[in-house]
Amino acid sequence: MPDTILLVTKVPRQFLKTLSDHYEIIGPLETPFATHAPNLPSADAARVRAILTIGSVNFPPALLDLFPNLGLISCLGTGFEGIPLAAARQRGIAVTHSPNANASAVADLAVGLMISAVRDFTVARNWLQAGNFKGNAGVRLPSVKGLTGRRVGIYGLGAIGMKIAQRVAAFETEIAYHNRKPRQDVAYPWHPTLEALAEWADVLMVAARADATNKHAVNRTIMEKLGPDGIVVNISRGSVIDEVALAESIRDGTIRGAGLDVYEHEPAVTPALFELPHVALTPHIAGNTHDAQAAMHRLVLSNLAAFFAGQPVVTPVPE
Repeated sequence: MPDTILLVTKVPRQFLKTLSDHYEIIGPLETPFATHAPNLPSADAARVRAILTIGSVNFPPALLDLFPNLGLISCLGTGFEGIPLAAARQRGIAVTHSPNANASAVADLAVGLMISAVRDFTVARNWLQAGNFKGNAGVRLPSVKGLTGRRVGIYGLGAIGMKIAQRVAAFETEIAYHNRKPRQDVAYPWHPTLEALAEWADVLMVAARADATNKHAVNRTIMEKLGPDGIVVNISRGSVIDEVALAESIRDGTIRGAGLDVYEHEPAVTPALFELPHVALTPHIAGNTHDAQAAMHRLVLSNLAAFFAGQPVVTPVPE
């Protein structure tokens, strides 16, 4: 049987060429995967031994039955929330991801979004573009609360969260975090609940791994605890934040602003977010640097090579 891979997601041209040089490629399929996978000819589906996807793509367990020879699901990126892990393991299908590969790049963007939201880059650009800047005439935008002395709460102190902490420390901030349990290898204070962290913080960095247990974890209650100077930054998954409640909380002054790279219903964005001041928005590009992409591609290739060689995969999703 040939070494055949089904692409569920589009990949960069050079990476596609590299894959094609080593494997038979089917796809990429049209989205959504759950709708178009059943239309794949059964002969093609039977050849598929590995699937390359991204963690946010919904992969219903029933779709596994379409691929009788499937042995590997490889996620491009660190996330795997859309994968039916229990069903895959029951069938002996390995599931891999790309942990840590893009952590530095994602942390960089998180800090950039924080600075933009705190210092009102979008408002300042619009004010400048409108011709309101008169040099040293003394007419300036209102001053804002800066970064020095801020309390930055990190929800999810994993690989990305740690790199965020290391970066924001340079801004003379206080740092604390919430995980399911405290880490023994860090000195940052741990808060046992997200509510407690939000009550302490005035910047909430969302870096937690998304799954069914934390959908809308950052809700209206959390924003009320952050308070009127509060800033929410999300580089995790859009599902972790109640996006409508976020927009309402900014509009009515419950919190001040937000920096978002991910959205609850991607690629759609809650329209109100575009109309609000103190909001920095980017189109899910946190891991989109040359270094991060290359590292993720290397891990995918390593996992594919190990699988097809009959060896243990390199970065399995943890039990």
